[in-house]
Amino acid sequence: MQKKIPMRTCIGCGTIRPKKELVRIVLTPEGELHLDRTGRMNGRGAYLCDEPACLQRAKKRKSFAKAFHAQVSAEALDSLDAQIGGGHAG
Repeated sequence: MQKKIPMRTCIGCGTIRPKKELVRIVLTPEGELHLDRTGRMNGRGAYLCDEPACLQRAKKRKSFAKAFHAQVSAEALDSLDAQIGGGHAG
């Protein structure tokens, strides 16, 4: 019997992909956004393609506020933008 592959939806473009192909974004209880490439950080998570275009689309649509059921500060989004643009784990 084959193991089921977990699928997630990108909050930027809406594409459904295997979980491992997307990057998890975590909102910590302190209100900070972090890239979670391991998928194990504590906090509420949302998934995004690892492309700056999807991040920009998600910011424009206010997808982070919808996904996290909370307001996300501009500073947190800018920090996330730098993490994805730079391509390093945060």
